[in-house]
Amino acid sequence: MKFKTIALASLAIAGGLFGASPAFAQAKEQFFPLLVYRTGPYAPNGTPWANGKQDYIKMINARDGGVNGVKIAYEECETGYATDKGVECYERLKGKAATVFDPQATGITFALTDKVPADKVPLVTMGYGLAASQDGGVFKWNFPLMGSYWTAADILIQHLGKANGGLDKLKGKKITLVYHDSPFGKEPIPLLQERSKMHGFDLQLIPVTAPGVEQKSAWLQVRQSRPDYVLLWGWGVMNSTALKEAQATGFPRDKLYGVWWSGAEPDVKDVGEGAKGYHALALNGYGTQAKVMQDIMKFVHDKGQGTGPKDEVGSVLYTRGVVMQAMMIEAMRRAQERFGKGKVISGEQMRWGLENLSLDDKKLAALGLTGLIRPVSTSCLDHMGSTWARVHTWDGAKWNFSSDWYQADEQILKPMVRAGADKYAAEKKLTRRAPADCQS
Repeated sequence: MKFKTIALASLAIAGGLFGASPAFAQAKEQFFPLLVYRTGPYAPNGTPWANGKQDYIKMINARDGGVNGVKIAYEECETGYATDKGVECYERLKGKAATVFDPQATGITFALTDKVPADKVPLVTMGYGLAASQDGGVFKWNFPLMGSYWTAADILIQHLGKANGGLDKLKGKKITLVYHDSPFGKEPIPLLQERSKMHGFDLQLIPVTAPGVEQKSAWLQVRQSRPDYVLLWGWGVMNSTALKEAQATGFPRDKLYGVWWSGAEPDVKDVGEGAKGYHALALNGYGTQAKVMQDIMKFVHDKGQGTGPKDEVGSVLYTRGVVMQAMMIEAMRRAQERFGKGKVISGEQMRWGLENLSLDDKKLAALGLTGLIRPVSTSCLDHMGSTWARVHTWDGAKWNFSSDWYQADEQILKPMVRAGADKYAAEKKLTRRAPADCQS
């Protein structure tokens, strides 16, 4: 496996060209491992996400000198979106004082969830991973910040209900899920089944073998069953392939709705006009107007230090990478507030920071994230902190927001999350955290 190490901060040279000062040689650094996939069929989507994360780290180092004097260091490890390679990357990098991991894949998250409690390293899975891991009472080390596939599916059904004049109007309609045949693609099924029972719509499930370059049989089923709506749970090349097949089979793109991993520029740019009218969820805003993007341009790209092309800054997945890295660095900052400013944070302390995030509108404005996300507030029992998303629509050339923010229905989600967490705890012979553990 090829690992790519990237040096971050140039150390000042003291006493001539050949000797670095001991003070700099012992500079404090917080290490962030970066699992990425810049190769393979998922690279077009994985690359901008990874670039956004890296550029945010570079900006924090260049603009602020790190966090309270602690520079941010990082190392990339290529997974190719493969679970076995992801586990290898984790095992290799956790020994380098890694204090938090973003697996960037639901399959890798499943594989690591059993490992991290012993290693005391939190997993941040913003908008992906195990939906039941919102329950911090069982999943002490998992943080599906800002949303899961259950919240995504719930919001899509809410939106379809609204478009039809009420959720009761979905009775008798056909809704088909075309999904990546992997843990990622299967995650929304329990929520959709629950909503199907509640509202009386007919749910059809059509799996697509990864990576999704061959979908003719799937879309033949769509054409034969003639659903009222298709929900697309795809990633990488699967998304553009699905849009092309929908066009070829005559399925209306304005009846096709994707999850937030199926609604970025790489998914539609090769389809162009053929994808016009296609809708997808948007977990985050985008564009270059936000102050954080302006600062990345000023402190990183304008100095020739950008990780990827300059015109990628502000794109949907790039912005998601920025937001993801901002969440983790703010958890580090929050932990420093309790355990000591200027400290390198341990995995256990990082976990506490993630569990005590409080990013209100004022804090988001200070971080330059206004307009990109809603406020996020986590707790011991709620490791998600926000369940909001919008719908945006492709006009043939660009994405445009086409709905207000929706919040997932907690009355449906909470019992499902609790039941899912209890089932996991029973299978793994785990006990729920004691109330005292939530005070520590």
